[in-house]
Amino acid sequence: MYIHDLPKEAGILKTIDLVAFQMPQRRLKVNIAALGDVGTTMLTGLRLLGGDCLDRCGMYDINKANLERLEMEMNQIIYPDGSVRVPPVEIVTEETLFDCDVFIFCATKAVPPVSVGGDVRMAQYEANKGLVKHFACLARERKFSGLTCIVSDPVDPLCRVFLKEAAVPPGYVQGFGLGVMYGRALYYAEKNGIGERFKAEGRVYGPHGADLVVADSLKDYDDELSRQLTERVVTANLVVRDLGYKPYIAPALSSAALSILYALRGQWHYGSVWLGDEERGAFMGVRNRFISGHIEYEDPDLPDDLYRRICKAYLTLCTLS
Repeated sequence: MYIHDLPKEAGILKTIDLVAFQMPQRRLKVNIAALGDVGTTMLTGLRLLGGDCLDRCGMYDINKANLERLEMEMNQIIYPDGSVRVPPVEIVTEETLFDCDVFIFCATKAVPPVSVGGDVRMAQYEANKGLVKHFACLARERKFSGLTCIVSDPVDPLCRVFLKEAAVPPGYVQGFGLGVMYGRALYYAEKNGIGERFKAEGRVYGPHGADLVVADSLKDYDDELSRQLTERVVTANLVVRDLGYKPYIAPALSSAALSILYALRGQWHYGSVWLGDEERGAFMGVRNRFISGHIEYEDPDLPDDLYRRICKAYLTLCTLS
């Protein structure tokens, strides 16, 4: 069974072709909504590593003092000999937020304090859904035709909200939450002595949350080992929270900055893409790339045990709206 078989499990017989945002043959203008911990860390990564493909990075936030501070600090991040280009950082307004090629949504209504137990990602859904609707309506009003990258939790259902409200093609929206799950899976695989095997053959699928699926290998899949890795990856954020810290550094860099740059360069990366028709379906995390005006996702023949796990995650995502 294959990833492309998933929509059939939900009764969807004809899926939408994922026509992608057409990348201009020039450096891209990026605008970011909300510069909290995640947005600021992501911006640092974009500034340091995005000089080849980013023209400039715009910032929008309700905290004006924070924006003024970041405009100074970010533009003072340089390479010692000045030989590497870094994109300039500037402040933008809500009125000019969609005057760009790439819009990155990092806003959140409220981040649960470290004292809150359990997986807080879905607890943020109702609060963040209203924010996504607000910016999606702005995008529709401005007739925005660029790429929207959703970074805020929970990534996958928020992508669906933006898609519905902004009335854009599905290939113009992608969620960026799965990159850190791959990073965490590799971290724990290395702890278990199977790092090189996982790096060559392992994969992650599904949402940035409880229904994540880690596969230890696509060539020689071990269901028990994969489920053990999955459990450790899904609870990794709780380990950091138990230490008294919010786990935002790795997500901001692995899921957001690095994965977004790979996407813009047409390289393979982890992200959530739409699998469905005009009305039904879900954004599902898979390894994919932008190529020849389309989104291509990795679609190998999957072991039955692995396919059933991925199918369960997909069908759960289909129920969220």
